[in-house]
Amino acid sequence: MDEKRFVVALFGLAVAIVAGYVAYRFVAPLTVAVFLYYSTRRFYHRLERFRLPSRVRAVVSLSLIGVPLIGLVSYTLVLLILEARRFIEQYPVADTIGAENSVIGDLAELSNPTADELLTAYRSGQFDPLIDLVSEQASLLASTVSGLALNLLITVVVTYYLLIDGDKFHDWLLSLDDDAIVREYLETADAELEAVLYGNLLNVIAIGVIAVVTYLGYNAVAPAAVEIPYPTLAGALTGVASLIPVIGMKIVYIPLAAAMSVPVALDGEVSLLVYVAGFLAVAVVVVDTVPDIVLRPYFSGETTHVGLLMLAYIFGPVVFGFHGLFLAPIILVLALTFADTALLRLLGVEPDPGSEVPAGQRRLDEF
Repeated sequence: MDEKRFVVALFGLAVAIVAGYVAYRFVAPLTVAVFLYYSTRRFYHRLERFRLPSRVRAVVSLSLIGVPLIGLVSYTLVLLILEARRFIEQYPVADTIGAENSVIGDLAELSNPTADELLTAYRSGQFDPLIDLVSEQASLLASTVSGLALNLLITVVVTYYLLIDGDKFHDWLLSLDDDAIVREYLETADAELEAVLYGNLLNVIAIGVIAVVTYLGYNAVAPAAVEIPYPTLAGALTGVASLIPVIGMKIVYIPLAAAMSVPVALDGEVSLLVYVAGFLAVAVVVVDTVPDIVLRPYFSGETTHVGLLMLAYIFGPVVFGFHGLFLAPIILVLALTFADTALLRLLGVEPDPGSEVPAGQRRLDEF
């Protein structure tokens, strides 16, 4: 009997090692999936009041984040391409770099190409440098695109099934050991992870709305020469950028200020820089500082310290890479919850349950 158990335990250890290796190789999409699961789980459960099937609720919950995010990224890329084309048409880029036969020089001649012009340009060899460049980087481009697609697929699938079967997985974990310490730790950590990560989602939405309103309000009073380009898009990107530690929203509104300042400075309209300075002041106070002070404490969870959570967002990307932005808060919550619920009992110290009698209420033996 002992030999059979040893063989089963050895097989289980081998399976655990292989599963751990696979999880390590795909730690980034798995981390993002857990982050999205806890960010959308509360909304997923609230959809139960409409008596929708679990699969429909999971799709709606994922679409709430996935579709707007994909649309935002796609819209940004399209605007970047359009602005780059406008820049090439407006400024003599090909003449500046001194390359009449370069790819930019050839493409600059096709400002508004028709199908016949594209076919003629292809036959004359104008696209040969571009084709050669793409061919040389084809393997790198293919591996990058396929890697991104695979990670995206893993993230979506894992998040989808966590939403559907997350309760079953939770019950299975509790069935492994019904000890009071283990049960309390798992349930407390689960609730705190939902509070913290769902709070991050609310923080992004709130800051995005504040930024959009602020940018539209600035454009209503500012001259056309110093208006914010695409204020709604810029506000949405500001909300997403609030997840990035330290610099956060500054990577959006500071480049915006620079983009507004350079043209008016080159045109000699220095007086208009007052509006840009006012925009920076409003962005720092209204968009950056005040929401961080007022909103973040409400969205930071029930027991997790705000300062520790911010340090986790700072150190996470440094230690683990980009996915550390999502992994570090999860590790912090698990560690703090363990210290609050299980560590003291494992050391033989029972936590203080607090006063059993509310303040101001008299005991029976006092009468």
